[in-house]
Amino acid sequence: MENKSCRSCGSTNFKEASDYFPLKPSKGSLQGAQKVFSFCIDCGIVDSIRIENTEIFDNKD
Repeated sequence: MENKSCRSCGSTNFKEASDYFPLKPSKGSLQGAQKVFSFCIDCGIVDSIRIENTEIFDNKD
């Protein structure tokens, strides 16, 4: 990760992790996109949330 500091505690110790449940375009959809969280290891503040595979949300009818 780039050199950044936590806005809460000032730490520069960040990690990324994904959520257990994927984000789906509809309730019955079989495809899902992972949510990737960037957070401070020292205090737990989430710095950013990124969605992967956003193309599944594109409505090309």
